[in-house]
Parts: sequence; structure tokens; C-alpha cells
Amino acid sequence: MNRNRLLIGLAVAIVLGFLASNFVYRQFKRVETGKPVELRQIVVAAARMPLGTRLQPQQLRTISWPANQELPGGFSRIEDCVNRALITFVVENEPILEAKLAPKEAGAGLPATIPEGMRALSVAVNDVVAVAGFVTPGTIVDVLVTGSQAGGAGGSSTITRTILENVRVLAAGQKVEQDKEGKPQTVAVITLLVAPEDANRLAMAATEGRIQLALRNTIDTKKVDPPPVLQASLFGGASAPAPKRRAAPGKPSAPAPLPFTVEVIFGNKRETKSFPNP
Repeated sequence: MNRNRLLIGLAVAIVLGFLASNFVYRQFKRVETGKPVELRQIVVAAARMPLGTRLQPQQLRTISWPANQELPGGFSRIEDCVNRALITFVVENEPILEAKLAPKEAGAGLPATIPEGMRALSVAVNDVVAVAGFVTPGTIVDVLVTGSQAGGAGGSSTITRTILENVRVLAAGQKVEQDKEGKPQTVAVITLLVAPEDANRLAMAATEGRIQLALRNTIDTKKVDPPPVLQASLFGGASAPAPKRRAAPGKPSAPAPLPFTVEVIFGNKRETKSFPNP
């Protein structure tokens, strides 16, 4: 009896082994008949690097990339990226693209991150102006200025207006990269990326008035152009009454003609009567 059970178990094991080997064989045959994936080398960052970094060979490496997957602007040789500065931060294993690099002659550091035709202008700030330290590199702000506006009859009024919208913050103090945990940064100076004509307006506002930065969502790029606010309208002051209009000068009217006067005598009684002169 035990011998029969042993023979049955052995037969089952042989059948299972045959089925398993047949499955593995068919899988290997399927792999052998598949087309191999062609690979090529691309250049990636060897570690996280902030913007403005001048790339060196030890900061880069190559990895395999499917040849049929196009990578516009990618590099296949490390030497093509050396001595060029990053205009944005990159993370480890992120592909290095032409759009992320400044020209070789642009140098390194903050100047290399300024696009052609733009300017970087620094303004003094405090915790209030810098939105409690949350105005950090890469954020987007609007610039408001408060100052005096000349009024009529030698008077003046205080006004607040938005002079710049959708302005990118390049640096907070000497930092050009945000805190990894998103913590606020207490700094005394903020550097903004502006057009040349806007740089003039910002310099005038910072010198002659009081500026305030309004933090906005980085994906909110819609221009609002809000109307300015006068101090009198904000605190409920009545507006000045409109001046009375004077009648336009004209020719003087001719004097009315004198009426006719007639003296009437009734006996010893006299009476004077007047009649209109047509």
C-alpha cells in the first residue's frame, strides 16, 4: 500500500516537473524571439544642484536611454555641458537639457540666470514688505507703492497703486534657491527680475514712496491692473464739491424804455398816469 502511494506521488512530481520545465522553456523562447531595445547614453545630474551652478565633469554622469524615445535638447557627451551654468535648479538623475543651460560666455552665479533683455534689481524689505518671509526665490509677486499725489490748489493726497504685476523673485538675500521644506526666510533685500523700463519705475517707487510686495500663485499669471486707492476714499472722506459753473459772458442787454406819463386834471384835482412804451 505504501509502495503504491510512493509510486503515485513520484508520478505526480514527474508530471508537475515536466509542466514547469515546459513553461520555463516557452518563456525563454518568447524572450529570445523578442526584438532587443536599442539604447543610447544621455547626460544627467549626478546630484541636486542650484541654479547658477557652473557644471563640472564630476557633477554629471551618463545613463542609458531608449533610442526611440526622443529627448529634445538632451546631451550625449558630458564635455558638451561642462563650464555652462544652470538657469534653474536640477535634481539627481534629471536630464541636462539645452533649455536649462546659459551660454558659455554668460559666466556663473546669478548673472547667468538673467535672460537677455531683462534686469535684476534689488530692493530693501522688512518682514511686512516680504510677506512674513514667504517671498523666496522663484515666487511671483506684484509690487505696490504708496506715496503722495499732488492735488489742486497746492494740496496733496496719499495714494496706493500697483506698478508691477507678475514679477519673478530671483534671490532673497544672497540665496537663489528656496528652502527644501518651504520655510520662510528673513532677509533685508529682495532681488526681482524686471524689464529695463520697469526697473526705472521700481527704483523711483522704492526711493520716493513705500513699496509693498503682494505674493501670488506661481501659476496665476493673469494681469489684473487694479485701480489705485486714494486715502480720502478709503477712510470715507467726502469728495470736494464740484465748482459752480459761471455763465458765459455775453452782450449786455439794452435798458427797458421809459413809460409815457400823462397828467390828468379833474377840476381842482390833478392825477398822473403812466402808460408802457412799446
